[in-house]
Amino acid sequence: MPNFIPLKFITFSEEEQLRRAREFNDEYQRRRTVREFSDKPVPRELLEQFLKTAGSAPSGANRQPWRFVVVTDPEMKHRIRVEAEKEERESYEHRMPQEWLDDLAALGTDWHKEFLEIAPALIVVFAVNYDLDGGHIHKNYYVKESVGIATGFLLAAIHHAGLASLTHTPSPMDFLQKILNRPENEKPFLLIPVGYPKEAVTVPDIHRKPLQEIVVWK
Repeated sequence: MPNFIPLKFITFSEEEQLRRAREFNDEYQRRRTVREFSDKPVPRELLEQFLKTAGSAPSGANRQPWRFVVVTDPEMKHRIRVEAEKEERESYEHRMPQEWLDDLAALGTDWHKEFLEIAPALIVVFAVNYDLDGGHIHKNYYVKESVGIATGFLLAAIHHAGLASLTHTPSPMDFLQKILNRPENEKPFLLIPVGYPKEAVTVPDIHRKPLQEIVVWK
């Protein structure tokens, strides 16, 4: 039988709950994806705090099926950019249907990915499909769901500390496994540039769907 310990749980009044919920919502409504970064360095200790938060996410059977590879080396960032742009150019010019291209046009994106070199840190998220315990394959459960939740924690932590991020998904992403020399049981899930926004940066004038479009009450 597993060991159990007392739950450390803080109870708030209803008024305090609502205040905290509103403050949290206000803060994260301001979160925006950034594609133009400053090259100002981000301290390693700060990145470590983000990753500790990500690692606290719930996961299937508590298997914690994630690996975070932090890339700050300029040469390696350059290699990642070169390979990512190869895939992105192919996607923009041949793979993506016109409807997808039309949707992306509103965001002003294309296959050029300068931010992969300019951002001071790239966090590459890998999904770990199974672990090797003494040569024995130990399967992980609900891997994509678990890694997705951990990534959400990571993005929230980055924003909360006053930094910017971008969720980048060049497809296919197999090149990341090769460049970063990751084992077969780890598959690239997401590439997240992290840093400070470039001075006077602008972002697309987009809007979130109102609550009544995303929530159904029963």
